[in-house]
Amino acid sequence: MSDKYIDLVNGGFGGTVAKKLGLPQPAPLRRYKPGAALVPGPVLVLGPDTDQTDAVASALLGWDLEVHRSPSTGTARWGAVVVVLSEVDDASQLGEHVLPLSPALKQMARGGRVVTISRAASGATTPTAAAARQAVDGFVRSLGKEMRGGATANGLVLAHESTTPADDGVLAALRFFLSARSSFVDGQLLTIGDAPVLADVTTSDEERPLAGRVAVVTGAARGIGAAIARTLARDGAALVLVDVPAAGEHLAKVANEVRGTALQLDITAPDAGSRIIEHAIARHGGLHVVVHNAGITRDKLLANMKPETWESVLAVNLAAQLRINEQLLASEHFRDAPRIVSLASTSGIAGNRGQTNYGASKAGVIGMVRATAPLLAAASGGTGTVNAVAPGFIVTEMTARIPFATREVAKRLNSLQQGGDPSDVAEAIAFLASPAGGAVNGQVLRVCGQNLVGA
Repeated sequence: MSDKYIDLVNGGFGGTVAKKLGLPQPAPLRRYKPGAALVPGPVLVLGPDTDQTDAVASALLGWDLEVHRSPSTGTARWGAVVVVLSEVDDASQLGEHVLPLSPALKQMARGGRVVTISRAASGATTPTAAAARQAVDGFVRSLGKEMRGGATANGLVLAHESTTPADDGVLAALRFFLSARSSFVDGQLLTIGDAPVLADVTTSDEERPLAGRVAVVTGAARGIGAAIARTLARDGAALVLVDVPAAGEHLAKVANEVRGTALQLDITAPDAGSRIIEHAIARHGGLHVVVHNAGITRDKLLANMKPETWESVLAVNLAAQLRINEQLLASEHFRDAPRIVSLASTSGIAGNRGQTNYGASKAGVIGMVRATAPLLAAASGGTGTVNAVAPGFIVTEMTARIPFATREVAKRLNSLQQGGDPSDVAEAIAFLASPAGGAVNGQVLRVCGQNLVGA
């Protein structure tokens, strides 16, 4: 869905009026197009003059990018800046390595990217080191709010001391953050573990990373679910699309479009998990990815909440996922680098008025993901992952029904000053579902343009 306000304030007369009135002027986002360049210009790599920084620069050169090590050597607008902070264990050193970013920000291309690489404060052995590492978190989140022209700032956090910035898992996530696939992800830090990445991160051919994989998407008949189906199909996955019988006509239409199979199913049924597994094996010969997208809202203030309203939301949004996951974990057919990606929500992180039931269910999803991650890893020989994506305001048929003034305010309350597209959520899910996402496990990635409240 187009955002007419963005079109207006980026036009000649409309832009002039918006500037004079001090109105928000969100920029069109750089979104993924097959065959397009990874970044919209040269890449600047900053950080200590050490082997770790050199290794990151060498990896980027291996992706056929133009790489510079000083802001004074570039002549064009920067497509991205990568700041390697993995060896900074004293906050007094931080300025030395992040302040050179300042002139580069003034020469950042539209849709450019800043990505930091740092270490988890939990692994520090001294308060000084922990303070320096945690300081990076605040730096990234604040910088994200300062970016302009559709550019974003995000960070990768190395969970283990043995992990280096040029390990495959880190580079795979770095590639996602640099790319147009992460257009609505801003001000976020993603923790990277040391699980194997079952993909060649040195290749520039990332157009079909899910070839040979079978994926299930629940709630696939329309909206974000349909966008997820289209994105996974574009990336090469064979698809099983699930939705309730009442949505059968829309489900069949999407399934035909992506050449997948449709499974009409109420996911709250006790045998939903086993029926999904049986269908995937019988029709596609395997099962590798499950995307728990199906969800409902039944908004009411808690003072007016009826038991059935509360229970229906918890049953669909949380209990069904828990039950299906138990059946997936027990199945011998879900062992080959399996991926589970659940839809959480910023309402489950920051809360939302009138959504105590929905917020509770989505917070529960986050807890479920964190607890299930080690279980699936153990069941799959360390190759399986479970993660969640937490969308913010996404422009869908559902949000289009929100009253105009409320909708417009809600759209602009993030650093990118606009609502996300369903494809933005789908791109994040596609990365987490891919073999390249193997080092990300038990994490929650917010796709919210950096909501200004609570996230």
